[in-house]
Amino acid sequence: MAKYLIAFNDEWVPDHTADDLRRKGAASRAVRAEMEAAGVFVFSDGGIDASTAVCSVVSRDGEPVFTDGPYVETKEHLGGFAVVDVPDDEAARYWAGRLAVALDWPQEVHRFPSGLEEIIERQRE
Repeated sequence: MAKYLIAFNDEWVPDHTADDLRRKGAASRAVRAEMEAAGVFVFSDGGIDASTAVCSVVSRDGEPVFTDGPYVETKEHLGGFAVVDVPDDEAARYWAGRLAVALDWPQEVHRFPSGLEEIIERQRE
C-alpha cells in the first residue's frame, strides 16, 4: 500500500452559493464515507485558502524566524485535500475521480515517496 495525496487548489473552485457548498460538502462526505468503508481513508480537510494562512517561517542561522508575511509568492493556494492509502496509482486515480465528480472541480494526485531512498533516486533523474 502507498499513500497518495488528492488535492485541489482554491483557484480551481468557481464561486458557489452557500447552498451549493452545502451540497458539495454532503457529496464529498459521502465519498469520504466510501473511502472509510473501503479502509483506504487516512485524513482529509478543506476550506483552505490565502485567508487561512497563519504565518510563514524560514530558517536563519539555524533558527526558525516566523513572520505574518510576506507569504510565498504564488497564484495558487491549496484548497483542500484527502490522503488515501491504496495499493497503486489506479486506485488513487479512482478515488480522485470520485472526488472530482462529487465536487465538480479538478483534483491532482500525488504519490508520497516510500522513503528517503526514493527521494534521492528521483533527484538523480
